Amino acid sequence: MNIHIVQHDIVSNNPEENLKWIVEELDRPESREALLTVFPACTLCGAPLYGSVAYTDLQKRAQAALQELVQRSEHRAFLVGMPLQIQDRGLCNAIVFVQNCAIRGIVTKKYLAPDEQRYFVRGEGVQMIQYQDQLLAIGFYEDLKELSKSHAGQPDVVICCGCNVFDYNKPYRIRYRMHKLVENYNAALVFANRTGGEGSLLFAGGSMALNAAGMVLCQFPYFEAHAASVDLQLMEECEDEKPEAVALVYKALVTGLRDYFRKNHLQRAVLGLSGGMDSAMVCLLAADALGPENVHGILMPSQYSTDHSVNDAVELAKNLGVAYDIVPIKPMFDLLRETMKPVFGDRPEDVTEENMQARIRGMIVMSYANKFGAMALNTTNKSEAAMGYGTLYGDSCGGLSVIGDLYKTEVYELGEYVNREGVRIPVNTIQKAPSAELRPGQKDSDSLPDYSVLDNILNLHIEEQMCQEEIVAEGYDEKMVAEVLRKVRINEWKRLQFAPVLKVSPMSFGIDRRVPVS
Repeated sequence: MNIHIVQHDIVSNNPEENLKWIVEELDRPESREALLTVFPACTLCGAPLYGSVAYTDLQKRAQAALQELVQRSEHRAFLVGMPLQIQDRGLCNAIVFVQNCAIRGIVTKKYLAPDEQRYFVRGEGVQMIQYQDQLLAIGFYEDLKELSKSHAGQPDVVICCGCNVFDYNKPYRIRYRMHKLVENYNAALVFANRTGGEGSLLFAGGSMALNAAGMVLCQFPYFEAHAASVDLQLMEECEDEKPEAVALVYKALVTGLRDYFRKNHLQRAVLGLSGGMDSAMVCLLAADALGPENVHGILMPSQYSTDHSVNDAVELAKNLGVAYDIVPIKPMFDLLRETMKPVFGDRPEDVTEENMQARIRGMIVMSYANKFGAMALNTTNKSEAAMGYGTLYGDSCGGLSVIGDLYKTEVYELGEYVNREGVRIPVNTIQKAPSAELRPGQKDSDSLPDYSVLDNILNLHIEEQMCQEEIVAEGYDEKMVAEVLRKVRINEWKRLQFAPVLKVSPMSFGIDRRVPVS
């Protein structure tokens, strides 16, 4: 059986725009020659739709797009996903089987994500459809777990339409699950997954096909639009690449950044360059995603900044081909201190003055963004966000948090990865001790445990969802664990005011991990 698989980036809330590339794909010779063309789930309207799917105008536009596809489907067969009103049931997330100018079948999603449950009703799950002397089991990725329980028939082919949100473990879990389905049913399998970014959410692609013997017949690239036809009867296995997680994270962040700007009609980015690892990594990712000509760095040394910090930032900008300006903050800080003196009186300087400097830097970056029509990029990492180690409206400002779902140690791992084929991030930036440089001799380690220890504790608490006693049982100091978890708990209010975070972990702030503020 020859099946054409399509992996594509989908534009949310725009069935007319999606209709264009769907028609183009259906008109390709490879698609015309195939017995069936399989698109990812949510093909016409994208996902997640959140509240927009509740509006009848979007539903009607999607229905009109579907009708046009049906009219174009003479001597053709394909699967396309969309929100669909089902009589006597309600609004469902559906996969529509179109064949020869008619709707042959409708598969409705059964296992809905929490956000989907607000707007969609629960569907019937996987459906068996006889086509071309083959019994097809068609369903959403999330519903395939029901296949063995609810269907007695032995499928010849399992077809999975996916719209799976990426995290750095997900591609490996998907691959394992696909292989197990083939093993359990002795059936061929097709998995069509979308790619691209939608706000904070990223979609990896990685579509694949396996024959009934479990051989991988095709494996699509990650984070790229791609289409190809495959004969499920073949017995020749393709080269099955298994990219390492750090490479997937790099591609995910570049894709997420590029699509966030493209889909929001933005072009230029600006960020503060401190000479440290976080701003260096964000600058590199932005240059790779948008082109260095569309990225601008601002160096904002204080009286506490070291010469090597400025030099490291300049070296980075030159390595990447990014333009930059140097705007010292001491004159503004001195003026602000003098301005506030009648209010502060004789109170000694403390963290207030440190925050004043951070907010001056934030104001400079945002002012550049306003003047030049750029968007400010946030450079906070997940370790800092977890601990509240940052200044609200200062270094926390920005329209998008690029590395906010990476712990500090993971940022360093990514730095080693991007430097494999040549030094892009200066070696000194990677090797020196992290510092905000807001007071003499300041180091992150003055306020936080060593990142190698801190990140392990945070991972156990956030990703593994362990409580204090369980983490201590893993061998960590009880007082340290208690203090780390206390800071995570009391800084939820600060994270609620954070920029959208590009999600790459299984448990990102704001999207996955939601806890009471008080």
